[in-house]
Amino acid sequence: MAKAYLKIDIETGKENEAKTSLKKITGVKSADFVTGAHDLLASVEGKNYEEIVTKILPEVRKVKGIKKTTTDFAFEWA
Repeated sequence: MAKAYLKIDIETGKENEAKTSLKKITGVKSADFVTGAHDLLASVEGKNYEEIVTKILPEVRKVKGIKKTTTDFAFEWA
């Protein structure tokens, strides 16, 4: 299982619509409004990192109102 966090910037006035659309995407486990440099923080999971990059992220980028995403992959540290 691979996991990543997306820091998302959203167009003003499109916040609720974008959050609702994101939560419908397979692999998006959570989407929360946050304070700070970005508008929304989403957690995504896939069977591997390739699935996140090739299937989940392209769907996220299609969501109306999203201006920019920054992806941080999560790793287990042994």
